Amino acid sequence: MQINITGHHIDITDPLRDYVTEKMSKLKRHFDHVTNVHVILTVEKQLQKAEATVHVSGADLFAHHESDDMYASIDGLIDKLDRQIIKHKEKINDHKQKSGGVKNMA
Repeated sequence: MQINITGHHIDITDPLRDYVTEKMSKLKRHFDHVTNVHVILTVEKQLQKAEATVHVSGADLFAHHESDDMYASIDGLIDKLDRQIIKHKEKINDHKQKSGGVKNMA
């Protein structure tokens, strides 16, 4: 999984980069086919924003989260992406079961 981190009006420090990388590895537990992640961290006045686009097999997922703390924004972002990935995985598994299964004609 390749992770690109971009900062708007914020310097991406090593601890911040490590925190994002560590949290993104959580997504890999639920779905192995995450290929590329682009994270944008933005500071606007007192608002800290984190947004990400995740490229997975079959879809691109996007989420964003805003709060007063950048680490809280990253946590909220990861939670949203985690839910989207689980939903995407379930959708793929449901589709495989419906199209590949033997039909019961009873």
